[in-house]
Amino acid sequence: MKTQAIQILQKFFGYADFRPSQLEIVLSAMEGKDCVALLPTGGGKSICFQVPALAQEGICLVVSPLVALMKDQVDNLRKRGVLAAAVYSGMQKREIDTILDNCVYGNYKFLYVSPERLKTDLFIERFKRMNVNLIAVDEAHCISQWGYDFRPPYLEIAKIREFHPNVPCMALTASATLKVKEDIISKLELKDPNVFVRSFSRKNLSYSVRLVENKIEKAIQILQRIPGSAIIYSRNRKGTKDIAKELYQLGVSATFYHAGLDSATRELRQQEWKANKIRVMVATNAFGMGIDKPDVRVVIHLDLPENLENYYQEAGRAGRDELKAYGVLLTNEQDIQKLTERAELAYPPIDYLKKVYQSLANQYRIAVGSSLFVSYDFDLTDFCSTYQLDVLMTYNAMKVLQEEGFVELNESFFAPSTIHFLVNQSKLYEFQIANARLDPLIKALLRTYGGELFMEYIKIQEPKLAKSLNLPEGELVKQLELLDQFGVLAYHKRKEKPQVTFLTPRHDAGKLPLNAKRITERRDNSISKAASMVTYIQNAVLCRANQISQYFGEESDDYCGICDVCVERKKKADNKVKQLKSKILQTLSEGKTFSLQSLPIDAGISDDQQTLDVLRGMEDEGQIVSEPDGTYKLNN
Repeated sequence: MKTQAIQILQKFFGYADFRPSQLEIVLSAMEGKDCVALLPTGGGKSICFQVPALAQEGICLVVSPLVALMKDQVDNLRKRGVLAAAVYSGMQKREIDTILDNCVYGNYKFLYVSPERLKTDLFIERFKRMNVNLIAVDEAHCISQWGYDFRPPYLEIAKIREFHPNVPCMALTASATLKVKEDIISKLELKDPNVFVRSFSRKNLSYSVRLVENKIEKAIQILQRIPGSAIIYSRNRKGTKDIAKELYQLGVSATFYHAGLDSATRELRQQEWKANKIRVMVATNAFGMGIDKPDVRVVIHLDLPENLENYYQEAGRAGRDELKAYGVLLTNEQDIQKLTERAELAYPPIDYLKKVYQSLANQYRIAVGSSLFVSYDFDLTDFCSTYQLDVLMTYNAMKVLQEEGFVELNESFFAPSTIHFLVNQSKLYEFQIANARLDPLIKALLRTYGGELFMEYIKIQEPKLAKSLNLPEGELVKQLELLDQFGVLAYHKRKEKPQVTFLTPRHDAGKLPLNAKRITERRDNSISKAASMVTYIQNAVLCRANQISQYFGEESDDYCGICDVCVERKKKADNKVKQLKSKILQTLSEGKTFSLQSLPIDAGISDDQQTLDVLRGMEDEGQIVSEPDGTYKLNN
């Protein structure tokens, strides 16, 4: 079994061997055992479920809330010759239908789904018929309301297990407190699970907090001192652009990234940064999830994350190659006050939640009982302007409505155009004879994409396709739309704007079944997490790495030795040793000898272990000598 796992790792992923903990997790799944895997950011979670799934007959269901991550993993698997597909909000029903059919009847190995899809009849009926070998739950902390990103649809996972009761379930997360870990086991109904916890400590990552007023100036100093690839995180989209511009003007290779940029720009900048053509990426936290760049040397935060979970994940994007790296948090008293205020405002009043929900229904003219899983383009600024709503409160309200399972807001959404033939080859041939004008396009599509067009939805780029056909792009789009209208071909145009999806049929806003008790508890939880973040900033006594480990329930007395607290402690200890040596030398310089007992009194120093260690060290260095009677004198 171990040999097979290593062979698959080498064949599909090109790695010589597993990272710590990965093999044990893989073997646990291959043995049919439920398990929980807590691996730090960059610990290689996806390998843990991808290898056992490839080692066995059947398909692996992967539940994930992160659309961008799902798309990345599907693309990466397909590049390796593995059939994988994803179903998420924003897709049309007929496309989902085709994908699910392929997962039942085709030789697909992975189906990625967003959690809200699990309770739909369309999914359940196909899922029952799939030959499932593993259920992998990524970002498993989302199942717990005590986590930092609660998603009620995650509670549906335990229900779908009933259809495949003997299939093992693997829960994966990078950051979970003890309470959240217990919740994961309970809510997923894991049976006697194996629990794998890699230490939250990152031996090569130096954490530090700097209280400063001019953050940009400090960030530039840090970049001058620490060479190599860097990420600078800022909450503000406009801020990312301004900071990148300032760095560029100072001769630092930098660009910016946020969810408001079009997908082509985001992709280009990401690739240039990954290839080290650009040194510094200034970004909102929309950047970094699922990006495997091992040689990031420093991650600088200019604004405070809401909680230690987010900070641990974001700072943890530095030093994945296990070489020395730095996570630096630049802050001030004003930031600390703002963080606490933001936590208190994160859960608007119930009446405001209902008002935002009603405004959404008005915006898209949605009748009560309709729009289940329908997605709409969404511009927060325009929406707030139209309905005279506060932007921050409305954004927070949308997040709460998402936590409560009513809507989903996807801020960095991009779906390329896709096409798929809806008729068989003989019907298509009949259509070509009857519609000579569209025949060249159909022939070109068949020549370019082949028989796969009859099997699944294929991504296309209209400009490239138009060029190959020597057609204006507008004419190509018109012909594709015609084929769609005739029911011959499904043509789904690309989407680039943020999307809001209704996860339930539209409710009457006045009777919106919000869980007020849970919302209150989540508000208290948010305030508590902000307080933990403040404690981390202000505690300059306990090792930073220890503070993070203890937050996640991992007790450790070891000091990392490289964080700002440890470095400062070492400096103080070194200074004390220097002072001790100076006093000893000064006292002995009078030419007298002193005993171990009288020396501390005469020199005015403590009679403790440190003094004894210093004396021994000075003797080893030949500065002083001890006489046979136990007295010390200078070594002249």
